[in-house]
Order: sequence, then C-alpha cells, then structure tokens
Amino acid sequence: MADQIPLYPVRSAAAAAASHRRAAYYSAAGPGPGVDRRGRYQLEDESAHLDEMPLMMSEEGFENDESDYHTLPRARITRRKRGLEWFVCGGWKFLCTSCCDWLINVCQRKKELKARTVWLGCPEKCEEKHPRNSIKNQKYNVFTFIPGVLYEQFKFFLNLYFLVVSCSQFVPALKIGYLYTYWAPLGFVLAVTIAREAIDEFRRFQRDKEMNSQLYSKLTVRGKVQVKSSDIQVGDLIIVEKNQRIPSDMVFLRTSEKAGSCFIRTDQLDGETDWKLKVAVSCTQRLPALGDLFSISAYVYAQKPQLDIHSFEGTFTREDSDPPIHESLSIENTLWASTVVASGTVIGVVIYTGKETRSVMNTSNPKNKVGLLDLELNQLTKALFLALVVLSVVMVTLQGFAGPWYRNLFRFLLLFSYIIPISLRVNLDMGKAAYGWMIMKDENIPGTVVRTSTIPEELGRLVYLLTDKTGTLTQNEMVFKRLHLGTVSYGTDTMDEIQSHVLNSYLQHPVLKVHSQPSGHNPSSAPLRRSQSSTPKVKKSVSSRIHEAVKAIALCHNVTPVYEARAGITGETEFAEADQDFSDENRTYQASSPDEVALVRWTESVGLTLVSRDLASMQLKTPSGQVLTYCILQMFPFTSESKRMGIIVRDESTAEITFYMKGADVAMSTIVQYNDWLEEECGNMAREGLRTLVVAKRTLTEEQYQDFESRYSQAKLSIHDRTLKVAAVVESLEREMELLCLTGVEDQLQADVRPTLEMLRNAGIKIWMLTGDKLETATCIAKSSHLVSRTQDIHVFRPVSNRGEAHLELNAFRRKHDCALVISGDSLEVCLRYYEHELVELACQCPAVVCCRCSPTQKAHIVTLLRQHTRKRTCAIGDGGNDVSMIQAADCGIGIEGKEGKQASLAADFSITQFRHIGRLLMVHGRNSYKRSAALGQFVMHRGLIISTMQAVFSSVFYFASVPLYQGFLMVGYATIYTMFPVFSLVLDQDVKPEMAILYPELYKDLTKGRSLSFKTFLIWVLISIYQGGILMYGALLLFEAEFVHVVAISFTALILTELLMVALTIRTWHWLMVVAEFLSLGCYVASLAFLNEYFDVAFITTVTFVWKVSAITVVSCLPLYVLKYLKRKLSPPSYSKLSS
Repeated sequence: MADQIPLYPVRSAAAAAASHRRAAYYSAAGPGPGVDRRGRYQLEDESAHLDEMPLMMSEEGFENDESDYHTLPRARITRRKRGLEWFVCGGWKFLCTSCCDWLINVCQRKKELKARTVWLGCPEKCEEKHPRNSIKNQKYNVFTFIPGVLYEQFKFFLNLYFLVVSCSQFVPALKIGYLYTYWAPLGFVLAVTIAREAIDEFRRFQRDKEMNSQLYSKLTVRGKVQVKSSDIQVGDLIIVEKNQRIPSDMVFLRTSEKAGSCFIRTDQLDGETDWKLKVAVSCTQRLPALGDLFSISAYVYAQKPQLDIHSFEGTFTREDSDPPIHESLSIENTLWASTVVASGTVIGVVIYTGKETRSVMNTSNPKNKVGLLDLELNQLTKALFLALVVLSVVMVTLQGFAGPWYRNLFRFLLLFSYIIPISLRVNLDMGKAAYGWMIMKDENIPGTVVRTSTIPEELGRLVYLLTDKTGTLTQNEMVFKRLHLGTVSYGTDTMDEIQSHVLNSYLQHPVLKVHSQPSGHNPSSAPLRRSQSSTPKVKKSVSSRIHEAVKAIALCHNVTPVYEARAGITGETEFAEADQDFSDENRTYQASSPDEVALVRWTESVGLTLVSRDLASMQLKTPSGQVLTYCILQMFPFTSESKRMGIIVRDESTAEITFYMKGADVAMSTIVQYNDWLEEECGNMAREGLRTLVVAKRTLTEEQYQDFESRYSQAKLSIHDRTLKVAAVVESLEREMELLCLTGVEDQLQADVRPTLEMLRNAGIKIWMLTGDKLETATCIAKSSHLVSRTQDIHVFRPVSNRGEAHLELNAFRRKHDCALVISGDSLEVCLRYYEHELVELACQCPAVVCCRCSPTQKAHIVTLLRQHTRKRTCAIGDGGNDVSMIQAADCGIGIEGKEGKQASLAADFSITQFRHIGRLLMVHGRNSYKRSAALGQFVMHRGLIISTMQAVFSSVFYFASVPLYQGFLMVGYATIYTMFPVFSLVLDQDVKPEMAILYPELYKDLTKGRSLSFKTFLIWVLISIYQGGILMYGALLLFEAEFVHVVAISFTALILTELLMVALTIRTWHWLMVVAEFLSLGCYVASLAFLNEYFDVAFITTVTFVWKVSAITVVSCLPLYVLKYLKRKLSPPSYSKLSS
C-alpha cells in the first residue's frame, strides 16, 4: 500500500485522489483513528495539521486501535521538572549561560546582513561599512587572555575549591600550617596551564598573520599597487595570479585566457579536488585593455551574504553604454575566498570580505574541548567534597558544638582538605602530555601530531566515527578498469586488444586530415564514412563496435587539455597555434570531475588522444598521428537531477552530426534501445566497487538538427519554466539511442581502508560517512570499502521536499531492519526540520549511515545532533577545509594531511598521515591513555583519602581537636617528592600488549562502558583508603603507648611504605622506570630523615624496635589487599587477562 502513495504532492484533480488514497492508507488501522484523519490529512494545509499527527515509530502503530501517541519515543514524554527541582538539577547553569549569552549579544550586536551595490574600483562609494578582510582563528585577545584562561580553569569544581581553600589561609584564625603548602601547588598548575595556552595562542596568531600579510596586486587608476590581504576592501579590483589563493569573495571580470574562462581549485572550500570552470562577465572580458575597467561606469548588485557555497544571484550593469547593458550573474561568475586559481590570471571585483565570505561563514568557532574522563573526575571530586563536609560536621557535632563551633567547622574543612588532592590536576595534565609524547614517538604511526593535549583519553571512549569520503577513505585517484560491450568485456589485462582494434580501424578507414602535422603525410583521399553510414544496418563486428565506443568516450566529456609551457620556449610561441606543442609529456587534463579525466586518459592509452579543445571545437589525434577536428554544436552539462551529460558534434571531415550521451544507469536505461544485459552488468560492476557510466549515441541528419536547434534556442529564451522547457526539448532527442558500452572506473581506496574499517566495526564503533559527493558515488565507495558489508541491504532514502513526504518516507524506513541508510543532504535538512528526534533515533540503530551532498555546516550539524541525542563520544575525521567545522564540533577531531592541503590537520586535535593509522591510534593509544588516566586519577584520590582518614582518627582520639597531624614540609613532601614518581609511573602501565589490542579489537568495547573509572571503582578505593588509614593510625597508637611523641614518625614512615607497595599492587605490566621510581622515592625518604629533626627523633628511628613495628603495621595494611587481588584474578579474571595468558 505504501508504494501507491505519490511522493510529490499533485495539485488539481490528482490532489483529491491522492488525499483519498492517503486517508485510506491511514484508515488501515480500523474505523477509529482512520475516520478522524480522513479529513485531516488535506494537502493544502498539511503542514499545519501534521503537528497533530505523530510519526509512527513502530509497526504496531498501523494496526493499533488506540492513539498513536503511545508509540512516540520516550524522550518526548519526559516529565518537565518544576521550580526548585529544576533549579537544582542544572537550571542554575542554564540561567547563568542564558545571562552570559544575552550580555555577549548586547556587546556584539550583530548587524543585519544586506544585499549590496558595488561600484567597480570605487570602494569609497559603498554606503555600508563592511568587515575587514582579515582571518582570525585566535580564541582570545590581549585583554581577554588572562580572564579567559582563568575562567576555563576555575569552572572546574576542583580548582575553584583549591582557590577558596588557599585564600582562606590569609585569615589568621583559620591558618593551618604554612602558606606555601597551599599556594605552591595551585600556582604551579596555573602557570603550566597559562604557559600552554599562551604557546597555542601564539602559534594561531602567527598562522593568521602569515595569511593576512600575503600580498596581492590591486588595480587603481594609476596602475597596479601591492596590498596586504587584510587591507582589501569591497569594491577593489584585485588581480590574482595562477596558483595564488583568492583572498575574498569576488565577481570574475577578466582573465588572461582567450576563452574568457578559467579553472579554480575548490578543495579547501567544498572538499572536491576536481577543478571548477568559471566564466568571466562577458561585458568586461570584451574590453580591449585592463585599464578600460576604469573608463566605464559599472556596478555589481549582489545578494546578501549567505552560507550556500553552490549558489549566487546578482546582476552586472554598465550604465554608460546606450542602452545600459545588464548581465545576470550566477555561481559560475564568482570566485570564492580560499579557492586557488588553477589556470591563467584573473581580475575580479571584491563583493564580500572577512566574516561575510562564504568560507568563513561555513566554519564554526573552535570550542574548548573537555574530555569525558575530566568530567567524570569532576563529579567524583564533588562527591569527595560532600564527604569532606559530612566528616567536618560529624567532628563538630561530636565536640558538642562547643565554643566558636563554626570556626572549628571551617578548620576541620581545611584539615581534611587533602581528601580532594590538588595534585590530581597536575598529575593528569602531566600524564596527558606524556601520552601525547608517546603517540608522536610511535614508529608504527609516523607523522602523527597531537595538537590538543587535553583529550588523549577520548580516543579510548569513542562510539561514533564520522568520516569524510574523498581523500580520507579514497585517494581521489580514478583508474579506468573495465569496458563492457554487451557480448564482450575488457579488463585491465586485455586493454592491449582494444589498442590493436583501434589501430586497425583507423588503418582500414583512413580519415581526411584537417590539421596538418609538421611530419607531413599525404592527405588521405577518401571520405569513406559517408558511403558507410548509408549502407543498410548489419550486425557490426567487434572491432567497429570498439572503435565507436572509444570514439564516443573520447568525445563525450567536458575535459580540457592544458599544456605547460616548457622551459626554453619563449612566451610568444606558447600561444602560436601552429607551433603548439602537442607532445604527450607536458599535457595535463582538467575537468570538473576526476571520472572524466580517467576516461580521457584511458582513450589516450588505447590510441585516441584529445589534443585541444575550446568552446566551439575539439581535436583528437589517431594512433597514426592524424588529427580529427570536431565542431561542438551543443553541450548539455551534467546535473545531479538529470544524472547524465550530452554533446552534439559535427565531424569536420564527413559533416556527420552525432549526439553522444553518457550518464548513470538509472537515467540511461530508459533512453537506450532495448537490451538484456545493461542492468545485470551495472550491478556486477557496482559490487566490485566500480563507478559505472553508460555511453550511447544517435546519428542526426542536418534537418533533424536544425529543427532541434530552433526549438532549443526558443526554449532557452522563455522566461517562465525555462528549465522544464529546455529539458523537454532535449528529451525529444533522447529516444531509442544506440547503446555503445558500459564503463567502470575505480576510485582507489587509501591503503588498508577495508581492514581498518572492519577493525573499527569489531571494536563496536559505528561509522557514518558524510560526503559532499553524489549519491551513486557515495554508495559505491561505501560498498567497496566494506563500510556496508556485502550481506547488508541498503535503504536509499528517497528525496523529500516537505513534511508529508518526510513523514511517509520515515515510516517506510522504520519497517526496514538491520540495513544501512543512504540519505542526501536536502532530504536530511527536511527531516531534521520536522522529525529530528525520530530520524536520529532510527539512524543510530543502523549499522552504517551514508550522508551524501552534505555542506560543511550540515556535517557539523549532524555531529552535534549525535552528541546531543546519544550522549556518546563522537570522533570526526577528514582531510579538507570543508571538514573543519565537523572536526571542531566532534568530541575528538582527527585530520589527515592529504592532497587537499593541511587545513583540516591544523584544525584537528590529532593529525595523522594515513587513514589506517586511526586503528592503532584508538585501539592502542586510546586504550592506554584512558586506562592509565583512570588508574592515576583514582590512585591520587586514594593518596589524599588515606591521609585524611589518619587525620580523622587522630582528631577523634585527641578529643576532636582541630590540630594537624603532619605539619608543613611533611605534607608537601608526601604529595610530591616521597610518592610523586611511583604514582606518576602508572602512566607507563599497560594491561594488554599493543599487538593483542589490535588483534582483538573487541576489547575496545569494554572501554566505552567506562568501567575503569566509575562510582563502583571509586567506592572500592574509598574503602581501601579508610581501611589502610585506620590500620596505620590505630596501629601506631597501639604499639606506642610509652613513646607517644613518636606516633608521627611511625605512622608517617608506614604511610610512605604503604603507598609505595600500593603502587606496586596496582601495576599490571612492569617497566624498568617504575622500579627506578620506587627505589628513588624510598631513597629520598630515608635520606631526608636526617634533616627532619623538628619532626623526627633521629636516635629513635635507628632502633630495631622502630623498624619491626613499622614493618608490622605496613604488612597488616597491605597484605589483605594482595590476597584479595590474587583471589579476584583467579576467580573472575578480566577479559584481557584471558587473552594474555
């Protein structure tokens, strides 16, 4: 039934039938809801009523008699929190951010973007003030740097808490110990952070300065002057040389190329490496000299700045001619900033600068990324703070609230403040730096750079990987692989047969030479073609069919051969047609699609070479060196709607007119004559991961062509429905075309893409491909890279343009199970507008998702949606300027240094040189970073908890006095020199060997559950700390009734030994540096005993009694834990230990 529903709403007579059918469709559930809906689902005002109609989220919705609202996802029906509950549960945070946003908006009141009139070469005539043309990637300026960095630090509860504690030491009544014990660690943390941010900021500043100070030639009345990129204004006439970056958005006025057009490279804007053809405004291109641009009075009217890089509307008007000349401007007359001129020199008038350029509007501001582990530790420190407050209140209560109890409460809070260790941030930040160093030093992934050192643990927690296609999964190098003629198929190993067939066919039918070569053969004398075409139709030989197919591929394209002037040839001869150097070694092909270049390169390899082309003709060279000239009568360019391109050419030697066409099989199968092999062979090639094109031709008589041309030019002049009328005229030619061949081109994948994607899939990571490329190509690469496995179905989401269509299409998709989704950017936009939650929920259940025709902002939007809806960690990987927004929006951004430049790798958190390196980066380094940081964080907390427990026991024994157990240097030494090295050596620990982690990617799944650091593991550490702290303190008090003064010496020594043993207990794989750290710390402590006379009695320390009593306490505090650990490993070993054993 669903198939009967028209996808596009039809007005008039069909409207009633459609609405009736839809009503019937919905009444399938029974009389109840169906009757209600019958009148409701009218096409005229469907969007108004669709609010009432929920998307059916399950099969049952169709048969269900009850209201559909039962089938809505839970997220929609969550109870709204009210009043105080809302405020406590995060409402305060919402209010604060809202206020800040409002203040920022007031300060930076955004001015409304407007359309503009720009006079050529007269920036002073602009009515509006336009932004400066400078690039700015910095996060702060001179004034906001210190406040900004301090805010980023103190928004963490941990750091804010230490600031308050340290400040409290200036109050005499609250002073406990020495000031440096509080301020030194805090100062160290801030100094390190500020230094790191300052270096990063300075690097950004230098990069921006380099871009802004690039010099360009500006055309003025007095001639050319050099200007900096940042000083360019709207209305300036700028000259851009070949291979120079275009500094701002311009309208293309003139070029040095004779054809009046040039190529530009747009890879930093839209990620496509193919060259785009741009056309100069014909009025200015026709002017005799450059200086004449100032002698005319002309202006450009441009629409207001907007995001869309694929469209532009404007007009060019020359006032001083009679009558005034008006030209309409479209996207092909524009030169966007950040693109590069690939051929010739161009002159343009600047229409948008700085923040209003398309490239800047499509990039998002970089945000400070905070790792999930840091957020989890932040939650745990809040729990510790709660414990601290409770403990202090209990102490004061046990005192009986005697005297100034609130002052005692605050003193207790300070005494126990070691529960929350300040060294936690220091250790973690140093750990992160160590992980970054290890990643960059890994020889298996050379060239990897860590640009954001704060989030290496994120690499171990990823659930979604969003990847670009072109240049990331593929090398963007097309290779011709297969030619199929219906009865016979040629692959790479049989291309030499084709070559001999082509050679023979040109030797059998020599062609009248039009273009005399310097070698000078005698012109052939027979126009044999004419007589051949009039003979009755017979079954052609394989040789002639190959010849026809190769000729069609060599003619039906939009490729231009470009000749580099060789050294030693002077400038004049470069343009002299007679001496044009047609030699093969300095010819390169340029086209807007790499597929076309691959096809033309292939025809060259089999003997038919494209040697020159302009807007009116093209020339082919045969294997024997003859040059054939073809006159181009009409061009029908490729569009994503028609999915095909055509060309009508006249052979100069025979005057034969032929209409050639090539396109996707879906578009061509209805146009060509009936055959029984096309569909099957297309399927076979697609399964091999080849991009297929069907090539066909039709021979036209002179009368047929003249008739077509008159109708075509008439259609092109019509004002209403021009595109429809033109399409209708062209379609009249597209009938019963002769099918020549099917071609297969392969976009070569990057090295080891398939095993890497498989490894990531086995690791439980869901992979989404977001690309700006066509739907067919994207689907093709998804199959060939095994992003979608061979057994999986693919659901191609049909194009939708309004809410009703989106509704029906989503319901159709809902019924599919375990199939990959392919959706285009336009349909995605429509679905997200009305059914955001439903679409994301459905897409997240798919094993793989491919989004094609995505703009840079759409890519970033998808990443943000995934983060918000799933609350899981996302990673984006790309290699072009169009991936920057997506990389910055993800929790973890990875850039590949590729052919598309370094823009993505500079904006990313991690930069790699090849896609396959991502496997080791996540499986090995991600795993280690997360596991190590989790162990390190919890151990540092344990170190603070154990000493706070001892303080609590000490205070309770001594009548709840708020007196510190350990004074001054002992406290600083405990957190630094005595235990710092062994604890920090945990960053060298590893639970699984790197080879194991890569061999069994399934181990990665455990990490995403976050079990290494959770409230459960944290509570275990709390219990260990309480047990050990209690044993150490009570043991010291029990064994030392006579020498009470020695309690400090004994308990402190036992504490240091316990900590060193606990580090040894935590370590899973020993490293020689760990052993050094253990003995070094012990040595430091023993050596320092001699100097700490104020705390220890040296005479007592050297006695045997002291040694055995300390040993006894230490054994009691540690031995049970060793026994428990051994039993746990025996009875319920972790998954990784099963492998390593």
